[in-house]
Amino acid sequence: MLLFFRLLIFTTALHCHAYHFGMGIFDITGPAADVNMMGYAKITQTVSGIHLRLYSRAYIIQENRQTRPILFINLDLGMTSQLLKTEVVNRLKSEFGDAFDETNVLLSSTHTHSGPGGYFQYFLYDITSLGFVRHNFEVMITGIVQSVRMAWENRVDGKILIARGILTNASINRSPASYEMNPADERDRYSANVDQEMTLLKFVHSNGTAIGMINWFPVHAVSMNNTNTLISSDNKGLAAILFEKRMNSNGRLLGKGPFVAAFAQANEGDVSPNIAGPRCIDTGLPCESVHTTCEGRAEKCIAFGPGRDMFESTRIIAQRQMNKAWELFDAATEELTGPISFIHQYVDMTAIPVSYKHFQGTTCKPAMGYSFAAGTMDGPGDFDFTQGSKSGTPFWNFIRDLLKEPSKELSDCHSPKPILLATGELNLPVPWQPHEVETQILRVGNLLIVALPGEFTTMSGRRVREAVQEVVRHRKKQRNKASNPFYVALAGLSNTYTSYIATPEEYQLQRYEGASTIYGPLTLPAYVNQFRKLADALVQPQSIVHAEFVSACPRNDVRQNDTFLTVEYFDETSCEWSVRFTDSDWETKFIWTRNGAINFLLGESTAIIEWQLTSLDGICVPGKYRIRHFGKAKPLFSSKLQSFEGSTKAFRITCGK
Repeated sequence: MLLFFRLLIFTTALHCHAYHFGMGIFDITGPAADVNMMGYAKITQTVSGIHLRLYSRAYIIQENRQTRPILFINLDLGMTSQLLKTEVVNRLKSEFGDAFDETNVLLSSTHTHSGPGGYFQYFLYDITSLGFVRHNFEVMITGIVQSVRMAWENRVDGKILIARGILTNASINRSPASYEMNPADERDRYSANVDQEMTLLKFVHSNGTAIGMINWFPVHAVSMNNTNTLISSDNKGLAAILFEKRMNSNGRLLGKGPFVAAFAQANEGDVSPNIAGPRCIDTGLPCESVHTTCEGRAEKCIAFGPGRDMFESTRIIAQRQMNKAWELFDAATEELTGPISFIHQYVDMTAIPVSYKHFQGTTCKPAMGYSFAAGTMDGPGDFDFTQGSKSGTPFWNFIRDLLKEPSKELSDCHSPKPILLATGELNLPVPWQPHEVETQILRVGNLLIVALPGEFTTMSGRRVREAVQEVVRHRKKQRNKASNPFYVALAGLSNTYTSYIATPEEYQLQRYEGASTIYGPLTLPAYVNQFRKLADALVQPQSIVHAEFVSACPRNDVRQNDTFLTVEYFDETSCEWSVRFTDSDWETKFIWTRNGAINFLLGESTAIIEWQLTSLDGICVPGKYRIRHFGKAKPLFSSKLQSFEGSTKAFRITCGK
């Protein structure tokens, strides 16, 4: 019997004044010819040269040199693929041992649409690149690991300052009709229909020298349009270059440090840098607002930036981000204080029960809607697709069904989305879109960095941020603890890519962002609940490891004088595992549930194992652990019981207060 688990991993360390950190930068520019670009999904947009190189910028942050770090990596890429994250972590493990794994490493991409593609394991995202491009993938991996290696070698003691400010005239909402679908009282709380706040961290060496910067600000990196064939890091990459040139003004070449500046992405799902707005290219008149068309055609409606061409527009939007970052950097005085910690969990996003206002149901297997094929005002699609489509056409349904007709269950779950691609029911030659998704939060003192696994719209990101902030406020009130205010930064396009995440209200209009919300109308509430849970586990006084297994009925075997679980400790000296806790111990809980009628007939159920890190005598033992689950299953067409067992991956616990 196959056994799967989902493990909630939390770790923290005791804060001791200054932090220990290092930065590194390295080139990740792939092939400069003959590879399709990732972003616009335009088959004719093939690389034919370079305008700006792509870089990996790595930031390692620790309590001190001996404690476990967190690692934030900002990439000049279209998005982060799960395959990229997995391979980076594997290579870091081989070089740095237990210092890094998937739980404390966060990869976030700037979302440039002008870099070579072909680095995904999910079929949908590799179609226009005509499959996986090994050469490009290896260049990326090598460069990312080298940037981490440099950050590791450059670690110093110092302090981290935080500053926030408002940047206007650098972004507009490209789906204002969808945004207006959100409740009026919610919209009234904000001054704009895009997030205009920039959050910035300034890294200062103990000798007083500033050595690094990260900022988060939401705006699509699509100043370079879909006619461009030169590799470019777009407005965010150029902003980073401009900042680094100013700080490294001693004649150093670009991309060589020592100062490293990251202009990271946030909740940019419906945010465009093309602030002149959409116009009909044949008449110059404004486009129709709901469907973003001109005389019924999407390809005639294109948004333009503030410049005379895409190169000047890229420079202008980059300069505006750079200027605001410089202003905040220069004015930063507030110091982050508190522990370095992190929390991470894989989640099956395809069948999560959700209750949100009048919306009741579950999330869905992935699917893409008709309006996905229409593209956006930043890059229109082809054929006769338009945004705002709530019904299919006989012709395109016929073409779709040649590939895979969506099941009734899938269609009902995604309503009112008319399904163009039933990606969740397509697994040849490989799965088309992810089912299991990484969720993660990093903590740097009184800042929480939320890893968004896709493109969250403005209001979607605001709801995540508010949910996390509310959890922190509640926990602080419970503990009656006065401390510095908590801040939340949203790190967009992190760890894996799940297309878009619109609010349930925005989803109803079925513009591009809603049609590309792959887990259905309740996607965002499911994520909000998940990040709320992670934030709560991260800041609560006590900590619990939570592992979830596909299991079988425990009545099949009562395991007399035995156990359904073990919590095992790895002895670094003997290299052997030993059992620390079983289901007899107060510190553990074995919780069993059935999974509904269908799974009841199949005999499939869920076993949840919880382990309280602090024992009855108040002791927490740091080190490497794993959790194992045991039982017996009854096959569908046999009465003979079969033993099974499963194990989590090894994980490290760092105890603290």
